[in-house]
Amino acid sequence: MKMANRFLNNFKIGLFGMLFCFVLPLQAQETFKEFHGKVFDTETNDVLVFANVGLKGTNVSTITNAEGEFTLKISSDVTADKVIVSSLGYQSVELALTELEKGFAKIKLSPMVTELSEVNLTAYSSAEALVRAVFADKAKNNLREDVLMTAFYRETIKKRKRNVSLTEAVINLYKQPNASVKKDVLELHKARKSTDYKRLDTVALKLQGGPFSVLYIDVMKYPEYIFTDRSIGYYDFTFAAPSTVNDKPVYVVRFRQKEEIPPPGYEGKLFIDAETLALTSASYSLIIGNEREASEMFVKRKPRDVNVIPTRASYRVDYREKNGKWYYGYGSVQLAFKVSKRRKWFNSHYSLSSEMAVTDWETNPTGKVALIKDRLKPTVIIADAVSGFSDPEFWGPYNVIEPEKSIESAINKIRRKLKKEKGS
Repeated sequence: MKMANRFLNNFKIGLFGMLFCFVLPLQAQETFKEFHGKVFDTETNDVLVFANVGLKGTNVSTITNAEGEFTLKISSDVTADKVIVSSLGYQSVELALTELEKGFAKIKLSPMVTELSEVNLTAYSSAEALVRAVFADKAKNNLREDVLMTAFYRETIKKRKRNVSLTEAVINLYKQPNASVKKDVLELHKARKSTDYKRLDTVALKLQGGPFSVLYIDVMKYPEYIFTDRSIGYYDFTFAAPSTVNDKPVYVVRFRQKEEIPPPGYEGKLFIDAETLALTSASYSLIIGNEREASEMFVKRKPRDVNVIPTRASYRVDYREKNGKWYYGYGSVQLAFKVSKRRKWFNSHYSLSSEMAVTDWETNPTGKVALIKDRLKPTVIIADAVSGFSDPEFWGPYNVIEPEKSIESAINKIRRKLKKEKGS
């Protein structure tokens, strides 16, 4: 429990804080081309989620959604003509843009079997020793300079399977070097949001922190939230079968909080580049244990007659490589809650998903950051607004995560509602 509380206490405003409260019933003028497709596993024909689709020789990229689909927008003045599609555990594929111009592309990646040599396997006395080396070498393997990133953020709340709240935003992310004590700075560039309060049963779920909730799971920049020199000792680490990233072998390390450390705790996997010891990906989840204690970790405010029990909390962070250096590329938080209200027979089940993908970045040699008045605060709850959903071209040239079918359906319903209200 102490370790789990330390995770949340370090982030003073509550990294994944939820608010439960009663509620009452500039676009860039730029020409660009769009390329659409879907990524599959060659052998199983299953769609590949989180596959990276990037324009070769640039920092422009996007990722596939939960249905394996993507849209990549490329400015007309860009001369690069090849796209690289990659995914954890698969052999990368390089395609000419002319192949994608033919229509909706179906791209297949082949699983890649990896065998690490005996030297690799015996280089470290234990999996824990390897993990400690990863964090010791973070200044060497990760970007050492200030960069300005463009990122797309999406936050959805569902009641059972139905979308009841949707937020989307393009964020300016002023990323500081991992070795720097300076915190990253976020600036809201463009956003839209809509909430169907009638379906929230007079209880509104709001994610405290917004984009910060997925930024702070960047464990290489913010290791204090899970893996400090001391807290590494709270886990058992074991080697799993190796895998590949960008056609290079990676160690796979499983971790789980030790049995003698009371839950809540964490368990998951770390994917580590075998040559450089750079962390390429991490996925982990909360071991909930005591429901009351877990609830205190997440719920910051709620009505007295409402009980909120977390049932799932999963996290994922992916890093991208450029010229031998790794940088934050994608973060995802998946939460699920059971909400019961006094004098009601049935419970309500809600799930909250937030994700942020870096779609472009450039060096920021002057260290320029957003003005203080324009910066998002870690306590931010992106304000409710419906503006933008009536415009199907709202995002213009910005790369976004392609909406899943259920989200796309929700957006279309919002547009129809706005159109009807405008006509009445």
